[in-house]
Amino acid sequence: MVRSMTGYGRSVINEQSTDIIVEVRTVNHRFLDVSAKIPRSLLYIEDQIKKTVQQSFSRGRVDVYVTIDGDGYTDRELVVDWDVLGQLVEKIHAAKRKYNLSGTLDVNTIASQSSIFEIMEKEQGLGELDEHIIYALQEACNQALTMRNSEGEALRKDVENRLEFISDLLERLENHRYLVLEQSRKRILERIQEYFQEDTREDSRIYQEVALLAEKGDISEEITRLASHVKQFQIRLEGEEAIGRQLDFIVQEMHREANTIGSKSTDGSTGEWVVQLKSELEKIKEQVQNVE
Repeated sequence: MVRSMTGYGRSVINEQSTDIIVEVRTVNHRFLDVSAKIPRSLLYIEDQIKKTVQQSFSRGRVDVYVTIDGDGYTDRELVVDWDVLGQLVEKIHAAKRKYNLSGTLDVNTIASQSSIFEIMEKEQGLGELDEHIIYALQEACNQALTMRNSEGEALRKDVENRLEFISDLLERLENHRYLVLEQSRKRILERIQEYFQEDTREDSRIYQEVALLAEKGDISEEITRLASHVKQFQIRLEGEEAIGRQLDFIVQEMHREANTIGSKSTDGSTGEWVVQLKSELEKIKEQVQNVE
Protein backbone atom coordinates (compact mmCIF):
# COMPACT_ATOMS: atom_id res chain seq x y z
CA MET A 1 0.00 0.00 0.00
CA VAL A 2 1.23 3.48 -0.87
CA ARG A 3 0.91 5.73 2.16
CA SER A 4 1.61 9.44 2.13
CA MET A 5 3.59 11.02 4.96
CA THR A 6 1.25 14.01 5.16
CA GLY A 7 -1.62 13.74 7.61
CA TYR A 8 -3.52 15.37 10.45
CA GLY A 9 -5.68 14.08 13.28
CA ARG A 10 -7.42 15.67 16.26
CA SER A 11 -9.20 14.14 19.25
CA VAL A 12 -10.98 15.85 22.14
CA ILE A 13 -12.04 14.17 25.38
CA ASN A 14 -14.06 15.97 28.06
CA GLU A 15 -13.65 14.66 31.61
CA GLN A 16 -14.14 16.36 34.98
CA SER A 17 -14.93 19.72 33.34
CA THR A 18 -11.64 19.49 31.47
CA ASP A 19 -11.00 19.28 27.71
CA ILE A 20 -8.10 17.01 26.76
CA ILE A 21 -7.09 17.99 23.23
CA VAL A 22 -4.55 15.94 21.27
CA GLU A 23 -3.49 16.89 17.74
CA VAL A 24 -1.14 14.94 15.46
CA ARG A 25 0.46 16.49 12.39
CA THR A 26 2.74 14.49 10.09
CA VAL A 27 4.95 15.60 7.20
CA ASN A 28 7.65 13.93 5.11
CA HIS A 29 11.03 13.08 6.63
CA ARG A 30 13.79 10.59 5.85
CA PHE A 31 13.25 8.77 9.15
CA LEU A 32 10.66 8.64 11.93
CA ASP A 33 11.07 11.80 14.00
CA VAL A 34 8.56 12.31 16.82
CA SER A 35 8.23 15.62 18.67
CA ALA A 36 5.82 16.12 21.60
CA LYS A 37 4.61 19.61 22.51
CA ILE A 38 3.07 19.04 25.95
CA PRO A 39 2.67 20.96 29.24
CA ARG A 40 5.70 20.76 31.50
CA SER A 41 3.62 18.94 34.09
CA LEU A 42 3.19 16.07 31.58
CA LEU A 43 6.82 15.61 30.59
CA TYR A 44 6.90 12.31 32.47
CA ILE A 45 4.68 10.68 29.80
CA GLU A 46 6.67 11.98 26.81
CA ASP A 47 8.32 8.60 26.23
CA GLN A 48 4.95 6.85 26.39
CA ILE A 49 3.58 9.30 23.82
CA LYS A 50 6.49 8.59 21.44
CA LYS A 51 6.09 4.83 21.82
CA THR A 52 2.39 5.13 21.02
CA VAL A 53 3.18 7.13 17.87
CA GLN A 54 5.75 4.54 16.78
CA GLN A 55 3.01 1.90 16.75
CA SER A 56 1.19 3.83 14.02
CA PHE A 57 3.94 5.35 11.87
CA SER A 58 7.25 4.06 10.55
CA ARG A 59 8.51 7.16 8.73
CA GLY A 60 7.96 10.91 8.70
CA ARG A 61 8.08 13.91 10.99
CA VAL A 62 5.30 13.58 13.60
CA ASP A 63 4.37 16.52 15.83
CA VAL A 64 2.09 15.79 18.79
CA TYR A 65 0.31 18.64 20.57
CA VAL A 66 -1.39 18.05 23.93
CA THR A 67 -3.54 20.77 25.49
CA ILE A 68 -5.32 20.53 28.86
CA ASP A 69 -8.09 23.12 29.13
CA GLY A 70 -9.82 23.20 32.52
CA ASP A 71 -9.12 22.66 36.22
CA GLY A 72 -10.56 19.22 36.67
CA TYR A 73 -7.17 17.59 37.14
CA THR A 74 -5.31 20.44 38.84
CA ASP A 75 -5.38 22.57 41.98
CA ARG A 76 -3.68 25.93 41.94
CA GLU A 77 -1.51 27.19 44.75
CA LEU A 78 0.22 30.53 45.25
CA VAL A 79 3.85 29.97 46.21
CA VAL A 80 5.93 32.72 47.86
CA ASP A 81 9.71 32.76 47.78
CA TRP A 82 10.19 33.99 51.35
CA ASP A 83 13.97 34.12 51.10
CA VAL A 84 13.87 36.48 48.14
CA LEU A 85 11.13 38.56 49.79
CA GLY A 86 13.20 38.90 52.98
CA GLN A 87 16.26 39.98 51.00
CA LEU A 88 14.18 42.54 49.09
CA VAL A 89 12.85 44.15 52.29
CA GLU A 90 16.28 44.10 53.93
CA LYS A 91 18.04 45.64 50.91
CA ILE A 92 15.44 48.41 50.56
CA HIS A 93 15.77 49.39 54.24
CA ALA A 94 19.57 49.29 53.92
CA ALA A 95 19.43 51.55 50.86
CA LYS A 96 17.21 54.04 52.72
CA ARG A 97 19.69 54.25 55.61
CA LYS A 98 22.79 54.45 53.42
CA TYR A 99 21.50 57.09 51.02
CA ASN A 100 19.05 58.84 53.40
CA LEU A 101 16.06 57.98 51.20
CA SER A 102 12.45 58.71 52.11
CA GLY A 103 9.32 56.70 51.44
CA THR A 104 7.82 53.45 52.61
CA LEU A 105 7.79 49.89 51.26
CA ASP A 106 4.12 49.08 50.65
CA VAL A 107 2.26 45.94 49.65
CA ASN A 108 1.78 47.09 46.03
CA THR A 109 5.53 47.33 45.53
CA ILE A 110 6.06 43.83 46.89
CA ALA A 111 3.18 42.37 44.86
CA SER A 112 4.66 43.74 41.64
CA GLN A 113 7.76 41.55 42.01
CA SER A 114 7.02 38.56 39.75
CA SER A 115 10.17 36.77 40.90
CA ILE A 116 8.71 36.39 44.39
CA PHE A 117 5.29 34.96 43.59
CA GLU A 118 4.43 31.98 41.38
CA ILE A 119 1.20 30.09 40.74
CA MET A 120 1.84 26.35 40.83
CA GLU A 121 -0.50 23.64 39.62
CA LYS A 122 -0.79 20.53 41.72
CA GLU A 123 -1.93 17.60 39.59
CA GLN A 124 -4.74 15.40 40.84
CA GLY A 125 -5.68 12.00 39.43
CA LEU A 126 -2.74 11.86 37.01
CA GLY A 127 -3.14 8.15 36.34
CA GLU A 128 -6.60 8.68 34.89
CA LEU A 129 -5.40 11.72 32.96
CA ASP A 130 -2.61 9.66 31.38
CA GLU A 131 -5.09 7.09 30.13
CA HIS A 132 -7.27 9.76 28.53
CA ILE A 133 -4.29 11.40 26.83
CA ILE A 134 -3.02 8.13 25.34
CA TYR A 135 -6.52 7.17 24.20
CA ALA A 136 -6.98 10.59 22.53
CA LEU A 137 -3.53 10.23 20.96
CA GLN A 138 -4.45 6.86 19.45
CA GLU A 139 -7.64 8.35 18.01
CA ALA A 140 -5.71 11.29 16.52
CA CYS A 141 -3.12 8.90 15.05
CA ASN A 142 -5.88 6.83 13.44
CA GLN A 143 -7.32 9.96 11.83
CA ALA A 144 -3.87 10.95 10.54
CA LEU A 145 -3.40 7.42 9.17
CA THR A 146 -6.72 7.62 7.34
CA MET A 147 -5.64 10.86 5.70
CA ARG A 148 -2.22 9.43 4.83
CA ASN A 149 -3.85 6.38 3.24
CA SER A 150 -6.25 8.54 1.24
CA GLU A 151 -3.50 10.81 -0.04
CA GLY A 152 -1.32 7.77 -0.70
CA GLU A 153 -3.99 6.26 -2.95
CA ALA A 154 -4.18 9.47 -5.00
CA LEU A 155 -0.39 9.54 -5.16
CA ARG A 156 -0.28 5.91 -6.36
CA LYS A 157 -2.72 6.60 -9.20
CA ASP A 158 -0.70 9.60 -10.34
CA VAL A 159 2.57 7.64 -10.31
CA GLU A 160 1.02 4.68 -12.17
CA ASN A 161 -0.20 7.00 -14.92
CA ARG A 162 3.29 8.42 -15.28
CA LEU A 163 4.84 4.95 -15.36
CA GLU A 164 2.45 3.99 -18.16
CA PHE A 165 3.53 7.04 -20.13
CA ILE A 166 7.20 6.14 -19.53
CA SER A 167 6.54 2.63 -20.84
CA ASP A 168 5.06 4.15 -24.01
CA LEU A 169 8.17 6.30 -24.41
CA LEU A 170 10.41 3.26 -24.01
CA GLU A 171 8.46 1.43 -26.69
CA ARG A 172 8.94 4.37 -29.05
CA LEU A 173 12.65 4.47 -28.28
CA GLU A 174 12.97 0.72 -28.85
CA ASN A 175 11.22 0.87 -32.21
CA HIS A 176 13.18 3.93 -33.27
CA ARG A 177 16.64 2.73 -32.25
CA TYR A 178 17.00 0.45 -35.31
CA LEU A 179 16.55 3.40 -37.62
CA VAL A 180 19.02 5.42 -35.57
CA LEU A 181 21.62 2.65 -35.74
CA GLU A 182 21.26 2.35 -39.50
CA GLN A 183 21.53 6.10 -39.95
CA SER A 184 24.58 6.14 -37.68
CA ARG A 185 26.32 3.39 -39.68
CA LYS A 186 25.58 5.15 -42.95
CA ARG A 187 26.81 8.50 -41.63
CA ILE A 188 30.07 7.03 -40.29
CA LEU A 189 30.74 5.15 -43.53
CA GLU A 190 30.12 8.26 -45.62
CA ARG A 191 32.57 10.24 -43.52
CA ILE A 192 35.22 7.52 -43.84
CA GLN A 193 34.81 7.40 -47.60
CA GLU A 194 34.94 11.17 -47.78
CA TYR A 195 38.11 11.23 -45.70
CA PHE A 196 39.95 8.58 -47.69
CA GLN A 197 38.48 9.82 -50.98
CA GLU A 198 38.31 6.26 -52.29
CA ASP A 199 35.91 3.32 -52.38
CA THR A 200 36.19 1.36 -49.14
CA ARG A 201 33.11 -0.79 -49.60
CA GLU A 202 35.21 -3.91 -50.29
CA ASP A 203 37.26 -3.56 -47.08
CA SER A 204 35.67 -5.78 -44.40
CA ARG A 205 37.77 -4.21 -41.68
CA ILE A 206 36.19 -0.85 -42.37
CA TYR A 207 32.74 -2.35 -41.92
CA GLN A 208 33.79 -3.92 -38.64
CA GLU A 209 34.99 -0.56 -37.34
CA VAL A 210 31.82 1.14 -38.54
CA ALA A 211 29.71 -1.46 -36.78
CA LEU A 212 31.66 -0.99 -33.55
CA LEU A 213 31.32 2.79 -33.69
CA ALA A 214 27.60 2.56 -34.40
CA GLU A 215 27.06 0.11 -31.54
CA LYS A 216 28.46 2.66 -29.10
CA GLY A 217 25.31 4.67 -29.71
CA ASP A 218 23.00 1.70 -29.19
CA ILE A 219 20.57 2.26 -26.30
CA SER A 220 19.05 -1.23 -26.15
CA GLU A 221 20.68 -2.13 -22.82
CA GLU A 222 19.54 1.12 -21.20
CA ILE A 223 15.99 0.60 -22.48
CA THR A 224 15.95 -2.96 -21.11
CA ARG A 225 17.21 -1.88 -17.68
CA LEU A 226 14.83 1.07 -17.55
CA ALA A 227 11.88 -1.18 -18.43
CA SER A 228 12.98 -3.55 -15.66
CA HIS A 229 13.08 -0.66 -13.17
CA VAL A 230 9.56 0.34 -14.20
CA LYS A 231 8.35 -3.19 -13.51
CA GLN A 232 10.13 -3.29 -10.14
CA PHE A 233 8.59 0.06 -9.25
CA GLN A 234 5.10 -1.23 -10.07
CA ILE A 235 5.68 -4.34 -7.94
CA ARG A 236 6.75 -2.20 -4.97
CA LEU A 237 3.58 -0.13 -5.27
CA GLU A 238 1.58 -3.22 -4.38
CA GLY A 239 3.62 -3.97 -1.23
CA GLU A 240 2.20 -3.62 2.26
CA GLU A 241 5.34 -2.43 4.04
CA ALA A 242 6.88 1.05 4.01
CA ILE A 243 8.23 1.42 0.46
CA GLY A 244 9.30 5.05 0.23
CA ARG A 245 13.05 4.46 0.45
CA GLN A 246 12.92 1.58 -2.03
CA LEU A 247 11.01 3.70 -4.55
CA ASP A 248 13.45 6.56 -4.08
CA PHE A 249 16.37 4.25 -4.90
CA ILE A 250 14.64 2.85 -8.00
CA VAL A 251 13.90 6.37 -9.29
CA GLN A 252 17.58 7.25 -8.92
CA GLU A 253 18.50 4.23 -11.05
CA MET A 254 15.88 5.21 -13.64
CA HIS A 255 17.37 8.71 -13.81
CA ARG A 256 20.81 7.20 -14.40
CA GLU A 257 19.60 5.15 -17.36
CA ALA A 258 17.70 8.12 -18.80
CA ASN A 259 20.84 10.27 -18.60
CA THR A 260 22.84 7.59 -20.43
CA ILE A 261 20.22 7.39 -23.19
CA GLY A 262 20.35 11.17 -23.48
CA SER A 263 24.13 11.18 -23.79
CA LYS A 264 23.93 8.60 -26.61
CA SER A 265 21.10 10.22 -28.54
CA THR A 266 22.10 11.61 -31.93
CA ASP A 267 18.74 12.50 -33.46
CA GLY A 268 15.97 14.94 -32.66
CA SER A 269 13.21 12.43 -31.93
CA THR A 270 15.27 10.51 -29.38
CA GLY A 271 16.34 13.76 -27.73
CA GLU A 272 12.73 14.94 -27.45
CA TRP A 273 11.58 11.66 -25.93
CA VAL A 274 14.44 11.71 -23.45
CA VAL A 275 13.39 15.19 -22.31
CA GLN A 276 9.84 13.91 -21.74
CA LEU A 277 11.22 10.85 -19.96
CA LYS A 278 13.32 12.95 -17.58
CA SER A 279 10.40 15.28 -16.94
CA GLU A 280 8.14 12.38 -15.91
CA LEU A 281 10.88 10.85 -13.73
CA GLU A 282 11.38 14.19 -11.97
CA LYS A 283 7.66 14.40 -11.18
CA ILE A 284 7.69 10.82 -9.90
CA LYS A 285 10.70 11.65 -7.72
CA GLU A 286 8.79 14.57 -6.18
CA GLN A 287 5.87 12.29 -5.38
CA VAL A 288 8.10 9.58 -3.95
CA GLN A 289 9.60 12.07 -1.47
CA ASN A 290 6.26 11.99 0.34
CA VAL A 291 5.80 8.19 0.40
CA GLU A 292 6.22 6.47 3.78
